[in-house]
Amino acid sequence: MATTTSITTTYAGEFAGEYISAALLSGATIEGGGITVKPNVKFKEVIKKVDTNAIVKDATCDFDPTSTITLTEKILQPEFQQVNLQLCKKDFQSDWEAIGMGFSAHQDLPPSFSDFLIAHVAAKVAQRTEQSIWDGNTSNNGQFDGLTKLISLDSGLPSAQEVAGTTVTSSNVIAQLGSLVDAIPSALYGSEDLFLYVSQNIARAYVRALGGFASGVGAAGVNTQGTQWYNNGALSFDGVKMFVANGLADNKAIAAEKSNLYFGTGLLADHNEVKVIDMADLDGSQNVRVVMRFTAGVQYGIIEDITTYGITNSAN
Repeated sequence: MATTTSITTTYAGEFAGEYISAALLSGATIEGGGITVKPNVKFKEVIKKVDTNAIVKDATCDFDPTSTITLTEKILQPEFQQVNLQLCKKDFQSDWEAIGMGFSAHQDLPPSFSDFLIAHVAAKVAQRTEQSIWDGNTSNNGQFDGLTKLISLDSGLPSAQEVAGTTVTSSNVIAQLGSLVDAIPSALYGSEDLFLYVSQNIARAYVRALGGFASGVGAAGVNTQGTQWYNNGALSFDGVKMFVANGLADNKAIAAEKSNLYFGTGLLADHNEVKVIDMADLDGSQNVRVVMRFTAGVQYGIIEDITTYGITNSAN
């Protein structure tokens, strides 16, 4: 590709949605189906909770509307975010040309140089979004409040569902996960939608425990394979599916239904913008500027249906 060729490209509104989607929705939690995605939140969306008291009663001849319905709500309001990045064309051109000539194992990368650069930036955005989903804080530049912070500030979380944490190892991981599962409300246990969202270090400790590196499992582990049995497949504990939440801080876990956790963004919103600006047109340099503007945020629906491990709730 000649350096005099301009690659300046602009996408706006819904036309930028495809690229914003690649950036936001390719993180581990979203791509792995660990959270409910609301893709067209323009500004904010109300998540309603409907609760009733004992609605089934002894039959009578009269209409007796003594049951009550209570509506409460949570607000999902994605934060405005942006990426302003400058890259040098020569740092990426050899990789891109190898792809175009068929000499690369990465055959799935975009064929145009501008799309190649956007894909590079999108991967970085996905990584940052994954962290924000679980451990984000709006006081940090480029982050939105994650589920850990939101849950820790909600006084509605029952104290019995707040399990104190410790440093998790292969020696204690079975007991620690057991304490989390034991605190899950009985009405939720057995739900097809229920997951144990665990940090990477808890998942690693669990794999090692099952591989024979903890007492009571046996020296050879599951099927006498040691840790070789595990190849990034599915994990479960006490009948509850586990989800490795890469963005969760060490020694933290959350038990919740996927349908109770939400990620919101506005893929079709007018304020979406993706630009690739070739600076050769302006200053003769080899630099390319990539600009993205989008929204992202998380929320949960029912706090009483969430159980935490290692997350201190300041309201309790």
